[in-house]
Amino acid sequence: MTAVHGATKEQTETKTRGETQLAPPWHVIVHDDPVTLMTYVTKVFMQVFGYPQDKAQRLMLEVHKTGRSIVWTGAREQAEMYAQKLQAHHLLTSLEVADA
Repeated sequence: MTAVHGATKEQTETKTRGETQLAPPWHVIVHDDPVTLMTYVTKVFMQVFGYPQDKAQRLMLEVHKTGRSIVWTGAREQAEMYAQKLQAHHLLTSLEVADA
């Protein structure tokens, strides 16, 4: 019988996270302005987001009555793209991180 000298087993330890931290969602916000027609805003919401007329109109009325409306929430890159499209239609738009 031969003895093996110096043979050791190394144990490797892998740590895994139980939760994956996701990037927070972002709100696309449209602000009221004194110039843009309400019918135009409704049509832009329908065109940019594909919203049905009743939803687009509800969001437009929220902008008109409260001064702003969160019109979409999701990933930052897509939120930035939507904001650019809305701004190209001359709507006052901003982004903010959604509360976690």
